[in-house]
Amino acid sequence: MVDDGGASRSGGRLEALAPGQAIPFGGDRVAHVSPELAAAFRAGDRLVVVQDTGDLLHIPAREQAAAAGAVGRATAAFARMGEVPDDAITAFFEAFAARLEDEGVWTRIAAANAADVEGARARGRSTTRLAATDAMRRDMVAGLRAWRDAAPPRGRVLERVDHAGWSVEQVMAPLGVVGFVFEGRPNVFADATGVIRAGNTVVFRIGSDALGTARAIVAEALDAALAESGLPQGAATLVDSAAHAAGWAMFADSRLSLAVARGSGPAVAQLGAIARQAGTPVSLHGTGGAWMVADETADAERFYAAAYHSLDRKVCNTLNTCCIVASRADELIPVFLDALEKAGQRRRGCKLHVAEADFDRLPERWRTARGVVVRAEGPVEEALAEPIADDRLGEEWEWEETPEVSLKIVADAAEAVALFNRYSPRFAAALIAEDPAAHDRFYATIDAPFVGDGFTRWVDGQYALNKPELGLSNWENGRLFARGGVLAGDGVFTVRARVRQADLDLDRGGAPTPPRAG
Repeated sequence: MVDDGGASRSGGRLEALAPGQAIPFGGDRVAHVSPELAAAFRAGDRLVVVQDTGDLLHIPAREQAAAAGAVGRATAAFARMGEVPDDAITAFFEAFAARLEDEGVWTRIAAANAADVEGARARGRSTTRLAATDAMRRDMVAGLRAWRDAAPPRGRVLERVDHAGWSVEQVMAPLGVVGFVFEGRPNVFADATGVIRAGNTVVFRIGSDALGTARAIVAEALDAALAESGLPQGAATLVDSAAHAAGWAMFADSRLSLAVARGSGPAVAQLGAIARQAGTPVSLHGTGGAWMVADETADAERFYAAAYHSLDRKVCNTLNTCCIVASRADELIPVFLDALEKAGQRRRGCKLHVAEADFDRLPERWRTARGVVVRAEGPVEEALAEPIADDRLGEEWEWEETPEVSLKIVADAAEAVALFNRYSPRFAAALIAEDPAAHDRFYATIDAPFVGDGFTRWVDGQYALNKPELGLSNWENGRLFARGGVLAGDGVFTVRARVRQADLDLDRGGAPTPPRAG
């Protein structure tokens, strides 16, 4: 049977797509099937229509099966986790850490990682966070042992209300199956498995660049740790697929209790939209880039140090946009440029983007000089400074080895706050000021979950809160309900109410218990 759009249907299931076929989305808009999508689609495949954007996402049957199977294993494991003692969960984290410390195990993981790195470089991909270095290994082990030593949250009584003859307890309980999609960073295994501490299970997909490393970690360390500790197989499950479609399929699975995505901004936003329309709560950790504002009371030395120490490497909390008030611009622009150049000496060169209206305020050397910028595809000669429109101030510069930032001169801190709230992903902000009242105004008006008064790189769960993070959330899609921007393993829970009744005659209407017959 063929409908008006040319799609074949059998028993209510979509079996084919036709070029140009209209697909409604968002209630009042239409997307159209491309010839490429129509040619690729087969019976048994799925079509996910992103209601926010009209993106038509093709999920081949094999990718759907890979994701559904992994989620199914994690769901079955969660059904058994209620009988798993906290001591077994503690043993799991120690066993996982010990396996990573084993030299034979790590040699095999490192070999798989070397192949991943070589493949990524051959494809012109960034390998900044892909290489499984000794430092990454130590951090993974430390993170796992932090979860080993963390107090088990399951069963923790949050509140108790006593009544005459009965009481009610509000008790922390596991949430369920947590789905992760993250970029090619092998160390996130330690982060993702943190949800097991609270009795949850986890299913994850890693970027194709790191899939070989992920497979090796699962085979050499993760599965063995699950078996050794007595946790159900499937408590931590890898979706073994290099295709983006597997991630789409996983996030479209309504069996997930929470969907967590880390990676590039557009990809994370798309995944979040898929999960939300499936009815799954999301925690998105994509676009970041911190802002720093120097107001009229800024101390030059504090400003210099804060800027320099916020540019040591590129992660989400790296300084991305700097605003300087006009009344101090002549003094503080050179201070900022000095910090940027010093950061470039620590790394490899530097790159500046300046608001168009402010470009002429740069020293001539900065306006005319060219330098080498290290991009993912290799070193490239570019202008040292380039003008940009104000609506690009929120653009996050994903630099490799060359620190890259934006600069804007503002009338006052209030203008900087307005620009941040309008253009940024609303993530992290710092005010450099000696006036306490200015900090109070800044904190009250800036729409950011992370606010500071110095360097921006403090925004990190492990560094700031002494617990491995699953990710850091911005407020690009609004503030988060009932939790902070740092998502950690012990923060993935629900609350159950448990009643203990001592008085058998409790009755909402006041009636006593009648005698039993006989």
